[in-house]
Amino acid sequence: MIPLLDTHQHLIYRDRFSYAWADGIPALADGSFTEDDYTTLAEKAGIADAIFMETAVDEPQETAEARFALDCAAATGNRTRAAIVGCYPERAEGFDAWLDATADPLCVGYRRILHVHDDELSQTDAFRANIRKIGARGRVYDLCFLQRQLGVAYELAAACDNTVMVLDHCGVPDIAGGDFDDWRSAIDRLATLPNVHCKISGVVVYCGPDQDPEAAVRPYVEHAITAFGWDRVVWGGDWPVVNIAMDLPGWADITRRLVAGEDEANQARFFNGNARRIYRF
Repeated sequence: MIPLLDTHQHLIYRDRFSYAWADGIPALADGSFTEDDYTTLAEKAGIADAIFMETAVDEPQETAEARFALDCAAATGNRTRAAIVGCYPERAEGFDAWLDATADPLCVGYRRILHVHDDELSQTDAFRANIRKIGARGRVYDLCFLQRQLGVAYELAAACDNTVMVLDHCGVPDIAGGDFDDWRSAIDRLATLPNVHCKISGVVVYCGPDQDPEAAVRPYVEHAITAFGWDRVVWGGDWPVVNIAMDLPGWADITRRLVAGEDEANQARFFNGNARRIYRF
């Protein structure tokens, strides 16, 4: 079995941080989701390594979370090997200082969640200038947009073509709504940008309650791989958010079955090789 490199692992420590976004989600509203919890699940899922993904802690806790994540990555015995930390590119001041403060070899990228904000946030000159600074430092920027915002994602990626970008969760497709054609067109357009890659992570969360998750996500996963090619896709678990639909081993099993008929070399690229190259892991 090909080992997985999980490019999208969240950790929730409620004794350290607060997460207002999770309070209204039953699967995430109570308790913590720790490195030890993740390790137990990772063993069942065949996950060898993980990259921590910033978990949208409440402001102003982002500095403490970044430091905590990098400490986790540096510790021996953890599945977590690197971190993608949060950032605020819209801030006119302090962004260079933040890049300096997180200039750690274990910090492989940055993310700003944008699907909960007005589209204009990522369209300012200041925002885009700061994203280009991420690329100038050899780091990756993860794109977090809804399906309806993929045109905005395209504009940002095209304006910052020096920066390697990874589109989270296949662009959050509206699988429950069945709006496949609009999603496919937007994905095809994004795939024309050579600096953009696609993360196939946790899309079972976007299925409707009456849909069979594996059957429902299949056309989306297959088209994302077709559009971007086997060299520009990475796998992510999106734990513990994936718990809304199923557990982490269940999602890992589905993705293994979806690509089981492919050449093993392509599977290895998707499951770990591409991520090591793209994130300079």
